[in-house]
Amino acid sequence: MIDEAWTVLPVALAFAVPVALLGGLLLHRMRRHSITAAVTVLVLVPVAAAVLGLIGVSGFMYTPLLGGAVVVCAVVVLITVPTAMMLGRGIARDVMWLHEAHDAERAAERSRRELVAWISHDLRTPLAGIRAMTEALSDGIVSEPDDVADYAKRIQGETMRLSGMVDDLFQLSRITSGALRLTLSAVPLHEVVSEAVAVEGVAAARKGVEVRAEEHGDWPVVLGSDPELARVVRNLLSNAIRHTPPDGAVVVAAGVADDRAWLRVDDGCGGIRDDDLDRVFDVAFRGAAARTPDDQSRGGLGLAIARGLVEAHEGKIVARNHGEGCRFEITLPLAPTP
Repeated sequence: MIDEAWTVLPVALAFAVPVALLGGLLLHRMRRHSITAAVTVLVLVPVAAAVLGLIGVSGFMYTPLLGGAVVVCAVVVLITVPTAMMLGRGIARDVMWLHEAHDAERAAERSRRELVAWISHDLRTPLAGIRAMTEALSDGIVSEPDDVADYAKRIQGETMRLSGMVDDLFQLSRITSGALRLTLSAVPLHEVVSEAVAVEGVAAARKGVEVRAEEHGDWPVVLGSDPELARVVRNLLSNAIRHTPPDGAVVVAAGVADDRAWLRVDDGCGGIRDDDLDRVFDVAFRGAAARTPDDQSRGGLGLAIARGLVEAHEGKIVARNHGEGCRFEITLPLAPTP
């Protein structure tokens, strides 16, 4: 029996080894393509090697033993191939998820580094100004009452700017960390816009920019959180006013389309480069020189916060060039009809 086994072993190896080598070559070529196909080949190779080895040992002659072995191998293939395909799809999904998670982690880390570098730069300027003015006051370099009052007003302005930047950072951290909790209710957009126009109209009048809301009777009522929606509108208006030249206009309009509420803010900024349109909502994005924030800006987090708050409402915000300026448009879910 042992002598007979040693006799058929070289024949079985002669037929099985080429199949195994061919399977290894296929697996090597498939390693960067379909994981499902690779797992299926991995299952089929030993079965095919076993069948060919049996055929070689039988001398290419049909015997009951060979027929039974082939039937068993066919049953094994029918069971293992679907299982291998499902396993391969599962592995592919897991690998894809790991790649996406890794990419998201790297993007978040890169965003954090950019934010730290950017905010450090933006905080340094007002802090340096406050330090210089306080040293001038404490050293007696500035002593005239009018000059002292002017310095105090400037210090107050820089302090308010820093406070606004810190508030923006806190709001952005709540959004990005998932700590933001919204209390949803029916919110009339007309009331939100009217209040925002009244508040931001002061800065607009100082710059010579007209801010107005289109007057009509079909302003939508949305499902949202009043404070957060008010912040979104104010951030969009503030951004539009800052980039609109004097004698320009900022127009707010709203309506309903496809069972969704929309609100848009049109400005006269002169347009944004097409390559930058998808990046204007990124943290620390500066863009072209024409849209670089002025000295009174609060760090440029407004659009990033607006996007985060809109998405928290299951809405969407986009930017596009429109006429002589830009259009920022948001869509929000409508409030349920009573």
